[in-house]
Amino acid sequence: METPERADALSRAVDLLAAGSWQQAHEIVQNEISEMSSWLHGIVHILEGDLDNARYWYRRADRTFPGAEAVDAEIAAARRALGSAG
Repeated sequence: METPERADALSRAVDLLAAGSWQQAHEIVQNEISEMSSWLHGIVHILEGDLDNARYWYRRADRTFPGAEAVDAEIAAARRALGSAG
């Protein structure tokens, strides 16, 4: 489980992903080791267009890679998982 501080940072990363700012989101998630941060890291690489790397991070998150076309649904699901309203 994420600490409140990390959950806030990961929620911020989701907001950045939704805005298409994957570089800034990457700065938040790249040094984390949780399944949630790995999932978000996978989404970062989908937006970047590096699908092989995205698949790696989805495996680390113990999630099935949904394909690049599902990125918006993945961002929404991550937001729900974090309990973000934004």
